[in-house]
Amino acid sequence: MTEQRPVVQTYTVTGMTCEHCVRAVTEELSALPGVEEVRIDLAGGTVTVTSASPLPVESVRAAVDEAGYEMVGGVA
Repeated sequence: MTEQRPVVQTYTVTGMTCEHCVRAVTEELSALPGVEEVRIDLAGGTVTVTSASPLPVESVRAAVDEAGYEMVGGVA
């Protein structure tokens, strides 16, 4: 029996500048099915998402957009 490892994906998101930004993006991404953890690096403008399986890029983009920010490109 093999243990399924979590999937870690990093995205570039523009416009995040403060803790409010972190909370908004974290809340939207955490609502996606399978998301286990969201880590945000404000200085680097990156969002790292750990999930049970790979997330569709368009789902991540829609969640970031709903939070009021813009995801640049796909998985970094």
